[in-house]
Amino acid sequence: MLRSLFLLVAVVLFSGCARQPFSHPPIVDMRGVDAVQYRVDLTECNQYAEQVSLGQRVGAGAIAGAVIGGAVGAAVGNSNTAQRSAGAGAVIGGARGGADGLRERRFVIRNCLRNRGYAVLN
Repeated sequence: MLRSLFLLVAVVLFSGCARQPFSHPPIVDMRGVDAVQYRVDLTECNQYAEQVSLGQRVGAGAIAGAVIGGAVGAAVGNSNTAQRSAGAGAVIGGARGGADGLRERRFVIRNCLRNRGYAVLN
């Protein structure tokens, strides 16, 4: 259980370091586009995307994973199994919550660029 808790804390802490919504910017058709204005717009869209809180999503996913994992562990085993399952569920749920948050950040950036008139290809 202690090891799972340590992993959960590490996931939460490292998710806070993910300042850039994703390492590869969206692919935009740059034909007829002012590159300087595009960089300004992309920076602003990234700032909007940073409003999606990864830490909250990781925490919520970890809590849900722990509850589900603990319930399943209790149903199929004893309290020791329930604790291990809760820990594993917390780590998996936290990772999934972080991934969902990153996916939403990418969605925000694409929509922002599209709304500013760019042809986003991916």
